[in-house]
Amino acid sequence: MDFVSIRVITGDLARLVGFYERATGVRADWSSEDFAEIRTGSATLAIGSTRTVPLFAPGAARPAGNHSVIIEFLVDDVDGVHRNLAGSVAELVKEPTTMPWGNRSLLVRDPDGNLVNFFTPVTPAAIAKFAR
Repeated sequence: MDFVSIRVITGDLARLVGFYERATGVRADWSSEDFAEIRTGSATLAIGSTRTVPLFAPGAARPAGNHSVIIEFLVDDVDGVHRNLAGSVAELVKEPTTMPWGNRSLLVRDPDGNLVNFFTPVTPAAIAKFAR
């Protein structure tokens, strides 16, 4: 089994895709007007409009209702991401901070309120763990 992607459902696809394109520097691949993907070397963030939900099960997912999942991106320079997103994030939850487990993390909310963590390993152990 392979973990392939995580999908976020939104009521404003263009706005959310635009946020993730800016935040990651990755252009989205649009399959239709209701579905786009941000593909990185190790995972995919799929973003679907609310119109895709009934294809699975009507009412099974609602946009902007998450309070338990954090979408995480390993980045080369978390402070650079912070500068890039300054003034354009829905909410800056935590400025870049070095965590006890060795990652320097920036925590923001995307336009739908989902938590997003951008992090850069900074201690030798964390750097070894995420060596590419």
